[in-house]
Amino acid sequence: MRNWLLPEYIEDVLPAEAAQIEHLRRSLLDLFEVHGYQFVIPPMMEYLESLITGVGHDLDLATFKVVDQLTGRLMGVRADITPQAARIDAHMLNNQGVTRLCYAGSVLRTNPDGLAQTRQPMQLGAELFGHAGVEGDIEIQRLMIKTLQASGVKALQIDFNHVGIFDALMKNTDPVFEKQLYQALQSKDQTEVKALTKDFDAVTRDALCALTELNGDVAILAEAAKRLPKSPAITKALAELLQVSNQLKDLDVGVSFDLAELRGYHYHSGMVFAAYAQGCPGPLALGGRYDEVGQAFGRARPAAGFSLDLRGLVKALPRSNVKQCILAPYGNDDSLIKKIDELRKSGEKVVQELPGHEAYVDELNFNRKLKNLDGVWQVIAA
Repeated sequence: MRNWLLPEYIEDVLPAEAAQIEHLRRSLLDLFEVHGYQFVIPPMMEYLESLITGVGHDLDLATFKVVDQLTGRLMGVRADITPQAARIDAHMLNNQGVTRLCYAGSVLRTNPDGLAQTRQPMQLGAELFGHAGVEGDIEIQRLMIKTLQASGVKALQIDFNHVGIFDALMKNTDPVFEKQLYQALQSKDQTEVKALTKDFDAVTRDALCALTELNGDVAILAEAAKRLPKSPAITKALAELLQVSNQLKDLDVGVSFDLAELRGYHYHSGMVFAAYAQGCPGPLALGGRYDEVGQAFGRARPAAGFSLDLRGLVKALPRSNVKQCILAPYGNDDSLIKKIDELRKSGEKVVQELPGHEAYVDELNFNRKLKNLDGVWQVIAA
């Protein structure tokens, strides 16, 4: 048996990529901090009901289950940190005003997904709780854009939809039928949409068929206002989408709308969005409003947030060069040790050579050496 083999879609992250991921993680958490988002570290495992209640069947399927040896209860390994953040806000912090939380940690999923095609993404995200207005959505969207731009992503395109439009058209329908219609809309299969809605009234049927065609720039919002029913919920949703497009103009991103894109509609309750970049086969980040999730923990709170996979994001970026080190000779000389400490405190990467490994120093990836010149330790080119 080859004991070094790992399960499918589970991989080691080796030094070069790990260094890039960790540098990005630190810088993005610093960005969240200056925007007022507090860092939390939820556990890797929880009782299953707290991980999947109120967030739809898809997350249940993505979650690994184990039996707790202490209690006999079923536990889950987290597949998404967002419900954990909602639990912390609703039950642990119990704030009455706005709460801003952020996180970064590994999750485990039963099937690979995302740009990295891994079952162990490193999820990083930010969540805003306690504000029901569109201002909260805009704050989260702007933070997502700044996050991706700070990571080095160029030519961002943000795609928007609003779950409220679909909900307004689908009141009191069977969940199984709703899922079939959702799948038809996702694939923009107008023929299937017509077949599924043949018993609907003409206004609703035409509106659902129109969703498959309502995608493009901000101009489609005006077209949607003409083709969709004039219900308060739909009017409000279209107004919020228009407001968002106006509020993001200063960030140098493309904005588009796809009213048939219903990713996550099982638990999202308002605006949903995804960030794309040229050359990337899938979204770099996903987000939206999910006002009802906190209800599973005893306190429904308005909530909006976004998350991304750091491993997938790094794969979409140019490979950064690993910082080369300074090679210092082995020795116990006080002046040598003092010089090494000074260099490290200044941010330099210094590796001290150990005796007997002279033949392998090239493996240390150094471009400078520390050498004693006229009694003074100096850094010179290798």
